Amino acid sequence: MKKIITLILLSLSAYASASTHCGSFGCPTGAPSNNTVVERSIYILSNNRTTKFADWTAYKVTPSTIDGPSRSRTWKADPAISSSYTLEPEDYTDANAVLKTDRGHQVPLASFSNTATWADTNYLSNITPQSSNLNQGPWVNLENAVRNYVRTGQSVYVVTGPLYEWYFGTLPQANESHTIPSGYFKAIMTISGSGWVEASAFIMEQNSGRYDNYCAKEVTINEVEARAGLNIMPSLPSYKESSVEGQTGGLRSELGC
Repeated sequence: MKKIITLILLSLSAYASASTHCGSFGCPTGAPSNNTVVERSIYILSNNRTTKFADWTAYKVTPSTIDGPSRSRTWKADPAISSSYTLEPEDYTDANAVLKTDRGHQVPLASFSNTATWADTNYLSNITPQSSNLNQGPWVNLENAVRNYVRTGQSVYVVTGPLYEWYFGTLPQANESHTIPSGYFKAIMTISGSGWVEASAFIMEQNSGRYDNYCAKEVTINEVEARAGLNIMPSLPSYKESSVEGQTGGLRSELGC
């Protein structure tokens, strides 16, 4: 009986943690069943054993998590994932010179710079080789827009992940097989005090220009789900699906579009 009670408590604990990061929407489903799901105090991710990158990451940005001091970027392999299923810092050697990529955060460091566990964003399970033009252009501009919205007092849920639709390249010094994403999605969601849900989603390709407008990259959550093979908001009531997942513009003005 004690063992059963312990298992129940562990299940409830895991559910509570997921709810913290994903809210009442539920964390994404549809990723391979053998993925490694890692839950931390500031995010949750689902690491793919084949690609070596997270199929999705989910996190909640609040006024209390942002606007901390400048933080360092010390890259480390994720100790919660077998070394067979994730990359190490040396795998990124010469990536910028050959591929013109950065180590791109999926859960942005700046969104958690005011937390005690900000360094968890620097685990390579949360990183992909992201085109410098994309990472330093429309991608970071959208991340900044999310934080600007949060500064108004609003908490925001975000789900981010990769797409694999065309060949981008291979890390020149990596000693294990991997697949670099061809693009990325970001779904941004809020819940009002009355339970009203607003959402916007964006897809950005690795060949995006540095000065591209992220607003022009908006798509429906339905499109993200179709292209990523995921259910982004599995706990969203069915009567809300068409208005939330099937339309664009839910948070356009709030995100500066």
